[in-house]
Amino acid sequence: MTDEEIATGTASRTLDRTTGGTTSVLAAGWTIAATLLAPALRLNLRRRAATGLEIAVRLPERRGIDATPRPLGPLLWIHAASVGEIVSILPVLEALRHRAKVLLTTGTVTSQALLDQRIPQQGLSNDVLHRFAPLDVPAWVARFLSHWRPDAACFVESELWPNQLSACQAMGIPLMLVNARMSDRSFRLWQYAPSLARRLLGGFTRIQARGEQDAERLKTLGAVHVESPGDLKFAAPPLPVDQGELDHLVKAFAGRPVWLAASTHPGEEALIARVHQQLARVHPNLLTIVAPRHPNRGAALAVALNAPRRGAGEGPPPNAGMWISDTMGELGLWYRLASIAFVGRSLLAPGGGQNPLEPARLGCAVAVGPYTGNFADHVALLRDAGGLTEVADAPALAQFVAAMLNDPGQRLRLAEHAASCIHRHADLPAVTAEAMLSLLPGPPLMASLGE
Repeated sequence: MTDEEIATGTASRTLDRTTGGTTSVLAAGWTIAATLLAPALRLNLRRRAATGLEIAVRLPERRGIDATPRPLGPLLWIHAASVGEIVSILPVLEALRHRAKVLLTTGTVTSQALLDQRIPQQGLSNDVLHRFAPLDVPAWVARFLSHWRPDAACFVESELWPNQLSACQAMGIPLMLVNARMSDRSFRLWQYAPSLARRLLGGFTRIQARGEQDAERLKTLGAVHVESPGDLKFAAPPLPVDQGELDHLVKAFAGRPVWLAASTHPGEEALIARVHQQLARVHPNLLTIVAPRHPNRGAALAVALNAPRRGAGEGPPPNAGMWISDTMGELGLWYRLASIAFVGRSLLAPGGGQNPLEPARLGCAVAVGPYTGNFADHVALLRDAGGLTEVADAPALAQFVAAMLNDPGQRLRLAEHAASCIHRHADLPAVTAEAMLSLLPGPPLMASLGE
């Protein structure tokens, strides 16, 4: 059956199911629009593959096409869009080990690269299969579900794709929203389509919100089965590190002032360069490590900042300078080396922030900019404990870094305050795993699968 035949049938069924009301118009409109856009989406996927944003040989997966056999027995589908969601769910995958087969889908090349490292490291290769998620085109979603036939589907944080959810509901697949978050922007947007929000959220069998604010927003939008056991990011283990490389760089940087700008986004690196120039006048051997959120920006940043980059095999500058860390899976290394960390996507609007718990967990004095709405609870918790500093702009960031370089005692106190408030919810991954397993048919035992 062709894409068009599948799509036509899916769109017709959606129209039949949803006739009469605002919800039906919005849902059917989305279905038809996604169907009509399918040719353009195929072209865009090829363009993304040409720029390294997709993997060319795995593009069929984005259309629901896959020759990989479905594992025997009950299958739990977990979708975690990108790196942040993957880090949150990894402890849950460990709690599911030998208890369920997991089809784990993501949507980015960086998340796939991270999983290539972490799945073998954590001994999950026999239990977790990674594939790329289909785009929200009815035909592609239908093909994906027909092939994999998951017994339950769990979406991490904020993945609410109407065609995916509708198709799962039509097939009777129980749904769970895990570590659910509802940002200020998303909440405002969903309020323009309250009937569609009620329909989508009301279809979840279970929703675990990451915090009380998220829970209340989800309930306001129509979610019914909502609980708030805590944020999985608090239960995440410290980021891993290559101990040999850490030992090598500790010796190489001995006595040298070092600080890190992590998970930076476009526009922020130019501000970081100004901060570095100001600080280097006082600290002539200063090393500023810049780890962009998207490593594929490394080459352009190296040119713009006239800085060596690790991704090209180049070492740090011997004297004061910046070093671009455009590699995957090394934030754990940099947070251990640089006890002063600025967490990016927060200095410029619209921002939204990145996870400040990762550096706090590894003993860093942490600073963020003013735009951290996606991590408001994390920022507030660390700030109220005296373990995080909010800076309004680049000059304020320079003052923070200078203070930390000049006063190691204060830097250590900030790190201790941060660490004291994040070692909680240690049992949350196990609680979440049990909730997921409750959606599967029959006892979640894998003995019949040769475990």
